Amino acid sequence: MILSKNKGSGSLLLGIDLGTTGAKAVLIDAQGSVLRTARASYPLNRPREGWSEQDPEDWWKGVSKAIRDVLQNIGPERVKGLALSGQMHGSVFLDSSGDVIRPPILWNDTRTTEQCKAMRQKIGDERLRDLVGNPVLEGFTAPKLLWLRDNEPENYKRLETLLLPKDYIVFRMTGRRSTEVSDAAGSVLFNVEKRKWEDEILTRLDLSKGLLPPVLHSTDIVGNLTESAADQLGLSSDTLVIAGGADNACSAIGNGITQNGFFLVSIGSSGVVLAHTDSMHVDQEGRLHSFNHVKPNSWYLMGVMLSAGLSFRWVKSSFGKLEESASELLNIDSYDILTKEASSVSPGSEKLIFLPYLNGERTPHADADARGVFFGLTSSHEKGHLIRSVLEGVSFGLRDSFGLIAGKGITPEQVRITGGGANSELWTQILADILGQELTKTSVNEGPAFGAALLAGVGAGIYEDVDQAIDQTIRVRTVSTPTQSHRELYDGIYEIYQSLYVSLRADYKKLARLKAGQVSESG
Repeated sequence: MILSKNKGSGSLLLGIDLGTTGAKAVLIDAQGSVLRTARASYPLNRPREGWSEQDPEDWWKGVSKAIRDVLQNIGPERVKGLALSGQMHGSVFLDSSGDVIRPPILWNDTRTTEQCKAMRQKIGDERLRDLVGNPVLEGFTAPKLLWLRDNEPENYKRLETLLLPKDYIVFRMTGRRSTEVSDAAGSVLFNVEKRKWEDEILTRLDLSKGLLPPVLHSTDIVGNLTESAADQLGLSSDTLVIAGGADNACSAIGNGITQNGFFLVSIGSSGVVLAHTDSMHVDQEGRLHSFNHVKPNSWYLMGVMLSAGLSFRWVKSSFGKLEESASELLNIDSYDILTKEASSVSPGSEKLIFLPYLNGERTPHADADARGVFFGLTSSHEKGHLIRSVLEGVSFGLRDSFGLIAGKGITPEQVRITGGGANSELWTQILADILGQELTKTSVNEGPAFGAALLAGVGAGIYEDVDQAIDQTIRVRTVSTPTQSHRELYDGIYEIYQSLYVSLRADYKKLARLKAGQVSESG
């Protein structure tokens, strides 16, 4: 599909991903060519064990720097629209003047266990799934609001508006308080099917609906940049700010996941398996998340494992000192050296199985006490076996989510892979063999920021809709095809892999109590 000259010619679009460790800006033209990227880091604060907070001023400075870096020597009037992708579930508490009351509580903060219990008691797990399509977890937004009320009542009295992280940056850009459907869906206060704040939950929790901002579609225009924001960002005040979306939803758009049967597998620090759906699906056991997509009137099912690329990073930091030294001498990425060692080992790692629960797990077990395990270790195993078993173990964990989604009657027609792990030929081949699926990859590897730029294009009228934006900008190629003999071997190992958590579940709990000094000598 070709854009008309008056819509696309010369126009540039800006996508910003507000991540946990930094802000990334991507500048594209109307054909989807990535002209420039820039990134600015900011700190993550952990004032207590289990707490995770950030300073929104650091977000603003990071976004400002990334935008200014990406726009060097480019006329700001060429940027017709911008949109943000953002870390989900965080809470930004604003008072009546628009000032931040206390540091935002982030998605990976676990202080809200008691508030989660209270929500389940007051509403019930089944009713929660009926109303919002998801279980209550510590990382979600609603328990954070209850925590503020329970623990900082003076701050709660000052509260006028609760925003999600990216929506706070939109507020700084436009002066308008709002959110959009894909981020609201992760709050556990939003009816994902009806696309509105859920009155019954608010009533049962004794929360005022006035605390929650208006909910827009992801491609809606929030407004223009204010003169002050335009000056700070180096943009024109004519630039349109589009509502944007949650990071996983934007990543899905950036990889063209907008049709039934299209799956996205992402290997970043965490691992995600996501599938587009034209109707809402709910996992009654709470193992999968069901959220609104940034494409209007659509949803996605998602499974999340906590330690995907993080497991490989642990291998590098724990066992890869020699490879890190060699990488500096040879100018080769240390991960590539480690992967080459793993490639010398045959599939199955000679019966060595790794459970990737280094920081607990989310899908399918939702067990914060689960821990990593090497099972089947013998004296004949060497470093290469350990490395390969980690790559295989993460892939088995992704197969857990893949199987749960397929079990909802969603037949995989195309499976696309993204994230840092997608850059490894060995890892993508292992994943193809373990999933038994051909894997494809898009022409652009800029993740959520690229998806946000496409949303900006739709909102600014450069594209007619999300599907046209994808048709205009994304190309796909096959990167891995499953090897039948490997697939059969992995099927047998996967059966053992699945049984290991079941066998160890009670011992994980004992281990957690032992750490707290609560286990008797008899165990």
